[in-house]
Amino acid sequence: TNPGFVVRITQAGLDYAHQHGITILEKELAQLRLPDMSGDFRVLRVGKVRYELSRLRLRSFHLPYSRISPVPNVGLQVSISNAFAELDGDWRVKMLFVRDHGSFDLKVENVYIKISLRLGSDTTGKPTVSTSDCSTRISKVRVLFSGKFGWLYNLFHSAIESKFRKILERKVCDSIAESVHNDLQTYTRTLPVTARIDARTGIDYSFVAPPYATAQSLDTGLKGEFYNLAHRSTVPFSPLPLSLPSDHDRMVYFGASNYFFNTAGFAYHEAGALVFEITNAMIPKDVDFHLNTSTFSAFIPQLEQMYPDMPMKLRLSTPTAPFLNIGPEGISLRPVVDVQAYAILPNSSLAPLFILSLVRNVSAVIDVRSGRIVGSLDVGRIRLSLKDSVVGTFQVRMLQSIMNIFASDILLPRLNARLEKGFPLPLPDRIRLSNTLVRFHQNFLLLGADVHFQPQ
Repeated sequence: TNPGFVVRITQAGLDYAHQHGITILEKELAQLRLPDMSGDFRVLRVGKVRYELSRLRLRSFHLPYSRISPVPNVGLQVSISNAFAELDGDWRVKMLFVRDHGSFDLKVENVYIKISLRLGSDTTGKPTVSTSDCSTRISKVRVLFSGKFGWLYNLFHSAIESKFRKILERKVCDSIAESVHNDLQTYTRTLPVTARIDARTGIDYSFVAPPYATAQSLDTGLKGEFYNLAHRSTVPFSPLPLSLPSDHDRMVYFGASNYFFNTAGFAYHEAGALVFEITNAMIPKDVDFHLNTSTFSAFIPQLEQMYPDMPMKLRLSTPTAPFLNIGPEGISLRPVVDVQAYAILPNSSLAPLFILSLVRNVSAVIDVRSGRIVGSLDVGRIRLSLKDSVVGTFQVRMLQSIMNIFASDILLPRLNARLEKGFPLPLPDRIRLSNTLVRFHQNFLLLGADVHFQPQ
């Protein structure tokens, strides 16, 4: 399925996420719990030695050098080198008739870790992440015993160091798999796959396919579809293929297609939200006319005879969902609006008068603010035609200036107030965008930004 919306995380974005992830992983590894150890071995001229190591405590685990890389057709790979850790614990030894105990320090150096992350999505369209492979190699382990016979115990440190190496290599990968599941997977699940916009509509951001890794970025195709909350019907058009340009200056890019925006028009039209009523009370005070039959009788003389000096109401609606076009020059649309005029009778009932068809060129300005796509509309001169009339024919061009005022001074501010609130971008918790850019391409809008993570 072609996506209606694409998210790209560049290498810069992956590096930023990796920086925070490594900080969390360091804390997780520093909390590793190691089992008590015991065993027997023989020492020349000493004989059989029985040892016990207990209360093993990791004082620190440092990951100074690491990098994350997208691996095409696989996912992500994290490589950690020259990591080191420090532990301490208690020891107890029995040999011949001698018993002794004390403490020891253990230094683990030159730790190399390689982690492969598998990225996918579940049946609800939410992202999934898991550890597909993990390997740990420890080059150097040094144990230093203290105590009365510490010099003797250091003679058999190699056997203990070998055990420590095997245990730590296994424990590190176990801890990483647990951290990926408990921390990374839990966090990625905060990415909203549906977002409620208002009382009538929502956006579907569910994954249409697993994230796709290239040599330079991680791309994810989302459904990118607005829908009516009361009744979700099938959109009668499909998204075209969407391929983002090779921009990598920002940490993250969003590609919003024609389909994404046009499903908004379809959803709002289906929900009945593109119906506006204009009454005399809504006319700006600086406009020198009233919405009544006396005003319109100057252009339609028969109105004064049929409905003398009666207030009027205009109901504006779109016979079909409005569609926009995105091109290198920007966003444009040419909506068709039906204007139904009524006379308000003394008993408050409505008498239909005429229907005008209003066509107007509209351009849009788009921006990103507080993680939301915001916009505003600007309109050109309208074209009017008479669609139906119960008060006879008349010259609609005479109403041109009045309709321009209704559209520009009443309808447009209402639409722009809604667009100013914006529509949410698919962002996980505690992510803020900065340094944003907006670029227009054929059939899609490209939004770029750097990200900032706000810890709890």
